[in-house]
Amino acid sequence: MKKLVALCVLAIFILGTVVASDYVEGLWKSIDEKTGKITAAWRIYQKNGMLYGEIITVPDQDDSTLADDCTGTYKGFPVPGDVSKMTVVNTPFIFGLSMKGIGQWDGGNIIDPKDGKIYKCKINFHAADGAKFKVETLEMRGEIGLGIGRSQFWQRITEKEIDSLRGK
Repeated sequence: MKKLVALCVLAIFILGTVVASDYVEGLWKSIDEKTGKITAAWRIYQKNGMLYGEIITVPDQDDSTLADDCTGTYKGFPVPGDVSKMTVVNTPFIFGLSMKGIGQWDGGNIIDPKDGKIYKCKINFHAADGAKFKVETLEMRGEIGLGIGRSQFWQRITEKEIDSLRGK
């Protein structure tokens, strides 16, 4: 009987861990669709049931660079203070997304640190299917309203790739 109870507790723990994470979480690289070059490495994570994303590094940019193209504060931004005084790295430019289904998030925002513009944000995970999606892909959609916007397609990145972007 004790073994059965222990197995049930273990199964609940494992199930809880699996349910708590989502395919979108992890390390991703944003890619310029015109040049094919990596524009940034990102960490996507959950906190208190909401989804956030922070830039880990930007190629050819010092990690202490300020987001000085941003303007003051933004409604719903999860960190108090003037965003233009924060670094591009480690600032949650993706924030406030809610889960709509496994690998599907929306209802939040993304700020483009290059120009300070804020957009509604939707994120959809696409598993590698060997056809349209050769590798695991995040579809990052920024919208200005009424469904008007554009999507970028991000790919997973490794710590080793991140180090190479930093020149280590």
